[in-house]
Amino acid sequence: MAASDPTKRPRPGPWPPAPESTAMPPSSWARRTGFRPKFSGEANVSDSGQILPPKPKEADANVDLESGRERTPLAATTTNGLPETEKVPAADRDQTVRKRRDSEVVPKATVPGSNGQLRADPPPHVPNQKPSHEDVVGVLPQMVDDDGFVGRHSHLKYELRDSPGLVPIGFYGLQHYLSILGSLILIPLVIVPAMGGTHEETSMVVSTVLFVSGVTTLLHSFFGSRLPLIQGPSFVFLAPALAIINSPEFQGQKGNNFKHIMKELQGAIIISSAFQAILGYTGLMSLILRLINPVVVAPTIAAVGLSFYGYGFPQLGTCLEIGAVQILVVIIFSLYLRKVSVFGHRIFLIYAVPLGLAITWAIAFLLTEAGAYTYKNCDATVPASNIISEACRKHVSRMIHCRVDTSHALNSSPWFRFPYPLQWGTPIFRGKLAVVMCVVSIIASVDSIGSYHATSLLVASRPPTPGVLSRGIGLEGLCSIVAGLWGTGTGSTTLTENVHTIAVTKMGSRRSVEFGACLLILLSLVGKVGGFIASIPDVMVAALLCIMWAMLAALGLSNLRYSEAGSSRNIIIVGLSLFFSLSVPAYFQQYGVTPNANSSVPSYFQPYIVASHGPIRSGYGGVNYVLNTLLSFHMVIAFLIALILDNTVPGSRQERGVYVWSESETARREPAVAKDYELPFRVGRVFRWVKWVGI
Repeated sequence: MAASDPTKRPRPGPWPPAPESTAMPPSSWARRTGFRPKFSGEANVSDSGQILPPKPKEADANVDLESGRERTPLAATTTNGLPETEKVPAADRDQTVRKRRDSEVVPKATVPGSNGQLRADPPPHVPNQKPSHEDVVGVLPQMVDDDGFVGRHSHLKYELRDSPGLVPIGFYGLQHYLSILGSLILIPLVIVPAMGGTHEETSMVVSTVLFVSGVTTLLHSFFGSRLPLIQGPSFVFLAPALAIINSPEFQGQKGNNFKHIMKELQGAIIISSAFQAILGYTGLMSLILRLINPVVVAPTIAAVGLSFYGYGFPQLGTCLEIGAVQILVVIIFSLYLRKVSVFGHRIFLIYAVPLGLAITWAIAFLLTEAGAYTYKNCDATVPASNIISEACRKHVSRMIHCRVDTSHALNSSPWFRFPYPLQWGTPIFRGKLAVVMCVVSIIASVDSIGSYHATSLLVASRPPTPGVLSRGIGLEGLCSIVAGLWGTGTGSTTLTENVHTIAVTKMGSRRSVEFGACLLILLSLVGKVGGFIASIPDVMVAALLCIMWAMLAALGLSNLRYSEAGSSRNIIIVGLSLFFSLSVPAYFQQYGVTPNANSSVPSYFQPYIVASHGPIRSGYGGVNYVLNTLLSFHMVIAFLIALILDNTVPGSRQERGVYVWSESETARREPAVAKDYELPFRVGRVFRWVKWVGI
């Protein structure tokens, strides 16, 4: 009877009864990595950081809530990223591409995920829809594009070891270098005028940069990491070069200081490059590699791009109607018209920068010829200090910066010129300048590590081994020695923009990059090419720099895709690194500065004279110079803060996005991996005893 007592009966629940809670279908990223969220937003991984494989999907959970479409089940993938059930037959491939042998296929159980980590294969399913080549915009490896499809290097037109023939190699090689043109030519256009160089000297340095870039790219493709990466003057070296150029000992000198300052830069670059080569070839880089992860790389590279905000738009504003038009044209081409295809090629996305430069240059030429910047009784070639007319003084800035006929670099440059080592004289070696450049070479190595990893996920069967990575860093040091001997003004390293270019152009063959490097060497011998580039108006250079620095900052932050970007740990680390990378250098740059105290230095170069007024003032002048200069670099502050926090704050391997590199023994067992990274001409057999720089 007690059971029938109404006071003892359980209360009825809500009507209709609530269904049992089911986990929301995981996103595309979670499906690949096995990520299962908790209420706190942190990752549900084991204590060892092992990625948990995804559970088999239920038959009714087949709708992707993110894209609003039916989810395509993942199938077991092969080494080229395609599902096993939709593997492309060999007969459908281009007849000029060499067929992969069956022994080169990576086993399905060892297919790497988006960060090179091994992932379990889900049950095979027949896909509902096969993504076409035109629908996939593979900007990032293993990421969902605008159309909701998952892209990987299977959508590349040619992979790492493919040789598609002379015509495709030539076309894609030229395309690759044109798409990355801004990174190759802009640094000489900034540092040579800052050193007091003439237009003729600027054209000579541009030709030297093209020559060295071609030679070092060939060296890296054959004896470095063997990935299709262009070597050139990185923006990492721009800030230290400007700091050396604006050192106090050079400010009081009169006349053309170009050759003297260039010799100082050469000496510092040669010593720092030797230091970088030692790090690579002794295997020390493999030890440092354990501390370098996406949470460190992302803010460091982003700080490189953000650090020049005081130079970009202030220079562009000297002729706003030209500079603003150029930026708008590039934005329209690269964003609004990025999916427009012409003969199967996304012309506007790939050539956004050179097309924007050409169109803007043509507009400026027409305005100049139409007399828009011509004023009565005013001559743009007369120095501003010699202009007497008050009316001309008001227009002198527009005449200098908006006209396109003020440079005589094209007319004065020779038709043929061969760049040779020590062309500016014997390098000058100073300890304090060398120490600054040695620290910068470490930052450049961090940049290259991120580029190696991202590129390998796009074009190779596996990420490189620590030995291959050390070999690549060591060769970059040797390449920078070549740049120092020839006198480019900066070191030579892997250009960060390579990753974006490969993803956009869909060309992963190293042969195309090698062909483009040979073409670059030939063009460097034609003096008129350097003269043409040196004649680009300053306002257009500033507009290009704004675009390239913004892209560099974005590419740096894109490394966070390998980690859990939504983790509170990573958000705080990246936020602190970026904020203090802007704030701490501002303190050093503004310390002890009085208004109008340095009128001889342009306002956009004021941050680089910190060595003369920084807060560190010990009894050792060299120590003061090194510390004040290094702590005024945004990238150094971002690197130090991110490095310390990422390696001391607890976090799982999945949360941190720890880079996963291939094991040496595993790479030797897999023919595809060995052929991707082994040295050519049997050079690897000679140095097989050097375990720390090989496969």
